[in-house]
Amino acid sequence: MFQISNLRFRYPRAKEDAIRGISFEFREGEIFGFLGPSGAGKSTTQKIMTKILKGFKGQILYRGRDLNAWGREIFNDIGVGFEVPVHFSKLTAMENIDFYKRLYRRTADVESLLKRVGLWDDRNKKVAEFSQGMKIRLNFVRALLNDPKVLFLDEPTNGLDPQNARIIKDMILEFKRSGGTVFLTTHMMHDADELCDRIAFIVNGEIREIDSPKNLKLRFGRRVVEVEYKDGGTKKATFNMDGLGFNEQFLDIIRNKELVTMHSGETTLDDIFIKVTGVKLHE
Repeated sequence: MFQISNLRFRYPRAKEDAIRGISFEFREGEIFGFLGPSGAGKSTTQKIMTKILKGFKGQILYRGRDLNAWGREIFNDIGVGFEVPVHFSKLTAMENIDFYKRLYRRTADVESLLKRVGLWDDRNKKVAEFSQGMKIRLNFVRALLNDPKVLFLDEPTNGLDPQNARIIKDMILEFKRSGGTVFLTTHMMHDADELCDRIAFIVNGEIREIDSPKNLKLRFGRRVVEVEYKDGGTKKATFNMDGLGFNEQFLDIIRNKELVTMHSGETTLDDIFIKVTGVKLHE
């Protein structure tokens, strides 16, 4: 769907490149996560791919065609959900939607989308009266308004309660199942783990890792099993996965002891984020 080769970009008057020769691609029907600390180049890359920023070096192909060769027609294919919702606050939710509908050749079923995110009953309320969570949900509807082929989402669940975050994530997965493609930037590692087929970590304008969440966790984790059990008190033991089925101590514990917990040494994306970027997450 998108192929990026040796992409470089420097802001005017900046002394160094914000994007330093990155290359990656993502396929049709894939959810591709683009993760990294603040200032790493995530938003810059997204703005270049959505033709908001120009003057880049390198090559970007969208559906096999140079991005620079695409005119305004590309905006009928892509939907963008910015991290900070931008709406006309003095207009109602429906007036906002009606304004943006006129910009596109085709539009999605607005009533269905608003009902799904719980905003249908508030459609005639001015956006200025909306809570932050309602504005975020309206922002997501706007990203889907033109029935896009590709969704660019920046922190789509940030600021939402668990119930509404679940609705948004389910809708993203349904969009993928219907053949849609998603480019996702987020600091929510749990969201990235749950949603993404592959993820890339970008640090200081350079990509450090690209792989599936599962492969990354296996690579950065330990091949061990940790067992917590009761034996005159709570005890812990760690065993190597190799040859585990023949380890007499392990077999004795699971056969004869009361188990409290047992889990593998698989790491989390939070831990991998810190290892790869050197930056701790603050959610």
